[in-house]
Amino acid sequence: MSAHAAHPVYAFAGDRLLGKGPLAEALPAVHAAAAAGEGVLVFDAASGKVIDLDLRGSAADAVSRLPAAPEPEKRGPGRPKLGVTPREVTLLPRHWDWLASQPGGASVALRKLVEGAMRSAEGPGIARTAKDAAYRLMTTLAGDRPGYEEATRMLFAGDWTAFDAAIESWPADVRTAVTEMAEPAWRNGAGR
Repeated sequence: MSAHAAHPVYAFAGDRLLGKGPLAEALPAVHAAAAAGEGVLVFDAASGKVIDLDLRGSAADAVSRLPAAPEPEKRGPGRPKLGVTPREVTLLPRHWDWLASQPGGASVALRKLVEGAMRSAEGPGIARTAKDAAYRLMTTLAGDRPGYEEATRMLFAGDWTAFDAAIESWPADVRTAVTEMAEPAWRNGAGR
């Protein structure tokens, strides 16, 4: 099974959720709906972007045409088993002096600084990605619905109570999908 086949998705026919979860599992329902003449949209669960699928032939044919996982990147010099690659870093002399005085030397100190910065940015980054994904999905499925503009404002403001109120009149499957996609934003940003 390709990496794309295992990629999580939300699949819709109009306002009706056909399936969610791995693409290969949702594809038979998507294929059947498309064969019945329904307009289907499949959304990447991580980004909210619409995924284009070739649904010709049988559902098994469509699964077999999913792109394969990308080849792993070839490693050059450094410590390939650890994934270490040498790169050039330009710093001021006082920065080099400070790095040289750190336990383990410059490389260890830089790795620790980068890891710390990555951890501190993780929550806001996850929240921003979730908001963007939910925004894409709701724009496509509910951009013409009552409460859309208010829901958009509340999504980016992090006012989850007002967000829930703004989408209350939307079809249940659309509401559920948008809320599930936005959920990491309130887990990693403003609390719910």
